[in-house]
Parts: sequence; C-alpha cells; structure tokens
Amino acid sequence: MEKELLRIAIQKSGRLRDGSLKLLREAGIRLPNGQEQLRVQTTNFPLEILFLRNSDIPNYVRDGVVDAAVVGENLLVEKGEDLLTVLKLGFARCHLSLAIPRAVDYPGLSWWQGKKIATSYPNSLKKFLKENNIKAEIHEISGSVEIAPNIGLADGICDLVSTGSTLFQNRLKEVERILDSEAVLATGFALQEEKQKILGDLVFRLKAVLAAGTNKYVLLNAPNDKLDEIKKIIPGMKSPTVLPLAESGWSSVHSVISEDDFWQVIDKLKANGAQGILIIPIEKMVI
Repeated sequence: MEKELLRIAIQKSGRLRDGSLKLLREAGIRLPNGQEQLRVQTTNFPLEILFLRNSDIPNYVRDGVVDAAVVGENLLVEKGEDLLTVLKLGFARCHLSLAIPRAVDYPGLSWWQGKKIATSYPNSLKKFLKENNIKAEIHEISGSVEIAPNIGLADGICDLVSTGSTLFQNRLKEVERILDSEAVLATGFALQEEKQKILGDLVFRLKAVLAAGTNKYVLLNAPNDKLDEIKKIIPGMKSPTVLPLAESGWSSVHSVISEDDFWQVIDKLKANGAQGILIIPIEKMVI
C-alpha cells in the first residue's frame, strides 16, 4: 500500500519560498537538490511539496489539490478567508498600507473620499474603505502599483510594504496601515485523519524550531543570598535549574529567556549580583 503523503504548496519564487525551505530544513526535513523542480518529495518525512504561483495557492488548498500551504496572511485576507491558519511562521513580515505622493499634505482618512486608488488587493481595500465609510474608486492592477500616482492613473495606492524603500524611490509616503502580515501555515477544513496526523507532526517540528529562534539559554553564577530574586527574573519554562558551585555561597543558574526581553533581563541579573553570564543559542526547543 502506498504511503500517505501530506501535500503542501509553497510559493514558486520569492521570500516565502526561501523562508519556507529554510524552516523545513531546520525542522530536520531533508529536501532533494534541484532548484527548477515544481514538485518534490522529501526523503525522511511524508511530505510532498508543490511550488506554485503565489496568487493561485488559496484556490489549490480550497479545491483539495494540496492539503496545506505556506502563504502570507495578506493573501488569506484577500483570497482565502475560508481557510484555516494553523501556525504563524515568523518570517516574511510586511504590512498592507495606503500611500500617497510625498508632496501631498495628508489630513487623515477623509482625504480618500472620492479618490482613485490603485491596488493589487481590491478585496482587502474594499473591506477597509467600507469599515471607514469611505467611497473611493478602485483601480485593480497587477504589479508596479507604486507607479500609478506618477502617471496620473490614481491619487494613491494600496500595496504591501516591507522596508519602505520602493515607496521612497517612487516619491510616495505611507499614511495608513490596513493590516499586518507574515508567513503562515494554512489548510482547509476537511483533511483525512492520517493527513491530520502528519500535519500535526509537521507543526510540532516547526514549533520547536520557532521557539528556539525566539529564546536563548542562559547560564550564570549567582550568590546564594540573591537566588530568590534571580529566580523571579528568569523563571524558565517551569523553574530555573540551580546547582551548587565548588565555591561556598555561590550557585550556577540555568534557564531560558525570551530574546525580546534579553537586554532588560541581563541588566536586572547584573544588578542582583549575577556573574559569568553566558548566552547560548537554542537549536530546537520542545515545549
């Protein structure tokens, strides 16, 4: 009997493709070599990957051609609101925004009343305009949206913004943020039981990688009379590991800290007498 595979769609080219493959490799999933293949099967996990055009992916999931996909949240809002977000993946962060020429004095949302807006995301834009009681004319175009105000096609644009460099190059400025986006793992609602299990195993691996990327392992030496305070600063997953040192009155403390809190935590530890603080990257972290 042929072994069941979870079929997953990934962007054919671009940041989502690169980030997806990197994450899968970090999760211990071996991928075959070959950059031009549009369909590959992993060698040590029951996974088949289809490399598809980004805008087509929600329909492939919806129609059951693939079981799951790595897509941007913005695409789910635009074309796949009926799909289920299984896991946020923490890369390809960007946001969908409204932008106008830099020379324009912007008074607020009311400026958009009766204006022409060029976008590749008409559904997301329509929803935003409706929520804010704004009537505007939407010009749907694909690609090079940022040129529209400069050629007189539109008064402003609605487009994805990552670094903002493209807006700057086209003499535009961001004035309203519509939604934030990052890569997510999404699926439909009717997976077979065996494929649900494979998806669960995949999510387990991905969570271990993602948790490792946002946390650090910390080792330090602390005076025993400060241990209670230090344990409050770095509580760990359950509680820190405390081991006595050869030198009387001192202990070694091992714990995990969030990378977001890193510098604040280090300052507090030093203020409470911690010495010899070592910070070590975590390769995998199973919670």
